[in-house]
Amino acid sequence: MKSTPRVVVFSLMLVLTVVLMREMFAQAPAPADESLVKQGLAIAPVPLDLRGKNRALVGLGSYLVNAVSECNDCHTRPHFLPGGNPFNGETELPNMLNHLTGGNQFGPFTSPNLTPDPVTGLPAGLTRDEFVHLMRTGETDDHPAFPLQVMPWPTFRKMTDRDLSAMYEYLRAIPSRPDNPSPGECCPEQ
Repeated sequence: MKSTPRVVVFSLMLVLTVVLMREMFAQAPAPADESLVKQGLAIAPVPLDLRGKNRALVGLGSYLVNAVSECNDCHTRPHFLPGGNPFNGETELPNMLNHLTGGNQFGPFTSPNLTPDPVTGLPAGLTRDEFVHLMRTGETDDHPAFPLQVMPWPTFRKMTDRDLSAMYEYLRAIPSRPDNPSPGECCPEQ
């Protein structure tokens, strides 16, 4: 009977350890699939600044931005360098200089520059929370009652918080560039 207090103490310690570990793992971000991270880092069309950033989120974000969501289609003009358009049977040469600098016009709408602001480092000048809000609602500070008409935010709003955070982290890691110097009608090279 003297071992009963030991069993109780041991059981309590075990339960406490399990509860604490569950809480700790619940707060930690889920690890990204390493194959997606590696692929994302490999396909990034521009050099990435990983200093002070989460490598796994940057890689996953690059994968989502460059392979899944096709952000380049609207936010890079022109998409490819001369002689590098895969739609013409050429070896793909991405337009690194204008990567995600905007400039594609869709009627009265022009896609914005998504690269980090040179002063604040914020992609498109947005905080993470503002970015997630825009991706989920299509609302901007300029016109909160008028959702973006060209941006496919109804699709992006279905993404997980982690996916949107990864996209944001990737945008923080790309080079800051000025707005596209040659805005014009979308997709002239196709």
